[in-house]
Amino acid sequence: MVLDFTPKTYDEIPPDKRPSLGEALVPIAGMILFLSVGMIWLEMDPQMPLLWGIAFAGLLGWYYFGYTWDQLYDGIGRSILTGLQAILILFVIYMLISAWIDSGTIPTLMYYGLEFLSPQIFLPFTVVLSAIVAFAIGSSWTTAGTLGVAMIGIGSGLGIPEAMTAGAVLSGAYTGDKNSPLSDTTNLAAAVTNTELMDHIRAMRPGTLIAFGISLVLFVFLGLSASGTVPVDRVAEIQNGLASSYVISPITFLPLVITFALAFYGFPALPSLGAGIFAGVGVSIAVQGVGFAAAWETVHNGTSPETGVDLTNELLASGGLSGSVWVVSIVVAALALGGILQETGVLAAIAYHIGRAVSSVAGLTAGTAAGTIAMNFLAAEQYMAIVVPGMTLQNLYDEYDLESRNLSRAVEASGTTTSAFVPWGSGGVFMASALGVPVIEYAPYYFFGILSPLVLIVMGATGWRIFYKEHPAEESAPETATTPSVD
Repeated sequence: MVLDFTPKTYDEIPPDKRPSLGEALVPIAGMILFLSVGMIWLEMDPQMPLLWGIAFAGLLGWYYFGYTWDQLYDGIGRSILTGLQAILILFVIYMLISAWIDSGTIPTLMYYGLEFLSPQIFLPFTVVLSAIVAFAIGSSWTTAGTLGVAMIGIGSGLGIPEAMTAGAVLSGAYTGDKNSPLSDTTNLAAAVTNTELMDHIRAMRPGTLIAFGISLVLFVFLGLSASGTVPVDRVAEIQNGLASSYVISPITFLPLVITFALAFYGFPALPSLGAGIFAGVGVSIAVQGVGFAAAWETVHNGTSPETGVDLTNELLASGGLSGSVWVVSIVVAALALGGILQETGVLAAIAYHIGRAVSSVAGLTAGTAAGTIAMNFLAAEQYMAIVVPGMTLQNLYDEYDLESRNLSRAVEASGTTTSAFVPWGSGGVFMASALGVPVIEYAPYYFFGILSPLVLIVMGATGWRIFYKEHPAEESAPETATTPSVD
């Protein structure tokens, strides 16, 4: 998916409104202060601190930078348009989870998973399975919101901490997403940097596999250390609670099969997930014996099962469409703030000065990674984290005679993968709410998100798989004088 939104680069901002680095950092410092005071000191939810940040950035944009309200409002509107798909997916995923719980899809996955998995192999199995599913359907969000929810339940039954399971799901899901030609962020990174899609994927693959391999090894060790902690009757108790409340049958997998099949065959995320909701309601009615109105009420208001097992009740409780409002309000507020920062040139100025501060390919690679991660925290949306640095730094990569796939790889390796670390960003908000684990708890176990930008920086520092442009003189040189391509 290519979004109909082209942000301004630093050079495109009128000189009289072009912020210096110091001026650009003022609203950033204000935002950090508001979030720190509100969320840490006052222990508030993030919505109100974000509102303070919006007001502060808006006043600076109007009074100091000289933008009109209409211009600021247009910036907010374009930013929300950029994140509109994420907002709609949030609504749909919340409904989908409730529908799949009510239909018995997730309870059946948990039941069989507890039957066949053991604590020793559970975490590495989760990483690999999540990677395969995300690669096949091209969506880390869909993988986490469906398969991930079930794996959290299975892991809890096996005595695996939920934060570890969440880290395993995310490590696998983002690995598969980054390498899938069906992924919207993969296509976006290639598009905004003018890189051919498969060249972009091939450039990412070595670093991705290294980060994934190290993550997998770490989860193997975590699995071994987590084994032997499950009481003998724990699994049987959870299974009995599930079986007493739901019809446990392979037929309840139908919504999952339909959703993943549609995504695999190229249908966009929203219609694929929407079909999963209708299929889930159909199975609820036909298999679980739920009434038509009651099934749709569950999609709207969520689930609160009474299985007789407290752990199972907690794992299978969901908010439905109504429960998504709290999450979506954070995303909309963060996007509004990011829109003001983009419209006033703050984000472009920061990306520009990060790029200009480097003096080597190694520094440029590290600077791109730092700038992209910063965009994730400032704009609160992974699309913006890819688009802004991807467009702003193109000329600088040309100056270093680098192919565009170096840039496309850098913005995705450090942008897509780190979005789940931002507690107020769409990625972090979604993953925390879908998996039921706060960002601060799963972050230490999300190994792939930590390793992906680090491997990228090492590649830049060593020059490994850094691609330079070929020039006619080099192309016409004798074959014996050329160096074999590393691509």
